[in-house]
Amino acid sequence: MDNRIKQTFFKYIKPYKKQAVLSILSNVFFALFSTLAFIVFIPLLEILFKEEKRQSISKPVWNGIGHLKSYLNAYVDYYWVNYINNHGFLGALTAIMVLIIIIILFKNLFNYLALYFMTFLRNGILKDMRNDMYDKIINLPVSFYSEKRKGDVITRMTSDVVEVQWASLIILEIIIREPLTILFSVIMMLLLNVKLTLFIFIFTPVAGFFISLIGKQLRKDSHIVQNFVSQFLSHIEETLTGLRIIKGFNAENLFTQKFKQLTYNIFKSNNRLVNRQNLAHPVSEFLGVLVIVVILWYGGSMVLDKELKPAVFLTFIALAYNILTPAKAIARAGYTVKKGMASVERIFKILDAENPLTDKPNAIVKDSFKDNISLEHVNFRYEDDNVLKDVNFKVLKGETLALVGQSGSGKSTIANLLMRFYDVNEGAIKIDGVNIKDMTKESLRSLMGLVTQDSILFNDTVRNNIALGNPDASIDDIIRAAKIANAHEFIMELPKGYDTNIGDSGNRLSGGQKQRLNIARAILKNPPVLILDEATSALDTESEKLVQDALDNLMTNRTSVVIAHRLSTIKNADKIVVMHKGKIVEMGNHQELMQHEGVYHNLIMLQSFA
Repeated sequence: MDNRIKQTFFKYIKPYKKQAVLSILSNVFFALFSTLAFIVFIPLLEILFKEEKRQSISKPVWNGIGHLKSYLNAYVDYYWVNYINNHGFLGALTAIMVLIIIIILFKNLFNYLALYFMTFLRNGILKDMRNDMYDKIINLPVSFYSEKRKGDVITRMTSDVVEVQWASLIILEIIIREPLTILFSVIMMLLLNVKLTLFIFIFTPVAGFFISLIGKQLRKDSHIVQNFVSQFLSHIEETLTGLRIIKGFNAENLFTQKFKQLTYNIFKSNNRLVNRQNLAHPVSEFLGVLVIVVILWYGGSMVLDKELKPAVFLTFIALAYNILTPAKAIARAGYTVKKGMASVERIFKILDAENPLTDKPNAIVKDSFKDNISLEHVNFRYEDDNVLKDVNFKVLKGETLALVGQSGSGKSTIANLLMRFYDVNEGAIKIDGVNIKDMTKESLRSLMGLVTQDSILFNDTVRNNIALGNPDASIDDIIRAAKIANAHEFIMELPKGYDTNIGDSGNRLSGGQKQRLNIARAILKNPPVLILDEATSALDTESEKLVQDALDNLMTNRTSVVIAHRLSTIKNADKIVVMHKGKIVEMGNHQELMQHEGVYHNLIMLQSFA
């Protein structure tokens, strides 16, 4: 069994060790009573075979542990013969029936208790694994998800976690319940007849070997299925997100064909996987019957030769079958574990993913902004592509710095680096002379408010969306922030005002309304530094005017870094940095750059004639 499965099992079972112990004990007693249920059939069969009454025999004498088997057999024989002689066959039959009922009652009681405690384990492991997955997902850097599809991550958190959950819990049956059932049955069989027991174990390993051959490809097949399911979920997510574009470009057939190809791939690979699993039952059934037939032949010959009582032989057959049943369960569990291994690999790719943006030991908690933000010889690249090259500038407290340039010039990358969504490759970004890598990420981001081009809102109320960065804010503070952001009026026109749910991604609101809620959120957070990443570029003229007024209110008495395509919005900036292919090509205020008649002047002229 793979060490990963074991490690996962023991890690997640630890918080529920009390339930685990109780489940194990219940399984021990279940296995014991399962075996006793067969043993009591020996006296029952003797009664039904109408064996003649024998004369009472004397109580056996204990002669030491070396004679344990003969002592136990003699004691049972002594007790049973005397009981039949004293109470008759009918009385003995009644006693056996009562004993069978009691044993079956306890067997099922302990089976229920084992499942009862197992429920806490199963659901607890599922909960804890998903919590760990979510913690990891939310703490990994943004760069991690540039390489992962959303659907793939969702699949790992849902179906993959369930597969690992079942694979882990199956281990409990493999190492406790089924082996104990086999052990108790073997002990009873040895006590009944050593010769026949040894004969059985010549054939049982052979049957197990053939059963194990079936599961070799399960892990590979399961991995293929999970990958197709990930693509399937990603395609659904992309379809729902881009439905307007799909319809607008008459691309319904293209996406439908792609979807049908994915469902066909899942259909084909699932058939292969399930059919391989389905093959296990008939093969194990046939091999089990084959073993029983051989036992019947060999044991039957012993009965005919008077070496074995018929009642003992039939009970022996039942015990042999009692071994085969858990053996088949262990084989099936092996298939589940192999299938779970594919999911383990996918989950651990996330859980084991290194986070390069971790806080240093003894990182500084920066709780104030006093003087300046500086970028010093900053270089940055995505993989092999250089995005920023030797970028240098400084923003003083209270200043507004604007970043302008063509798309792809590196403006938004600077915003991402300031928030430390990524780390610079060379150079440094400093706040008040302190490298942001030496600060805790939490304290760094608490100094900054971010308003992006894409209005990121959540499926929650207006109140909770505004209070995201300050969940303890009072309703009066939230209303005050909304008024500054020019959002209060339209909020009050919503069905439930601030308690209105705005739907998935805020889709019940217009673009301008969503952006004003984003600004209200930043206002309520009240950070000393603002980063505005093309906050008005996706709006119509009327919405842009309302949002720009809100931004002006937000920027008052704050240090701001503004990224904008529409240059009319940053003419009043204290400093304008002009970017081109990752480099700073010009820097100055509006008047200085216009007089220089360089790149900035050309951009202004182009927009003037647009």
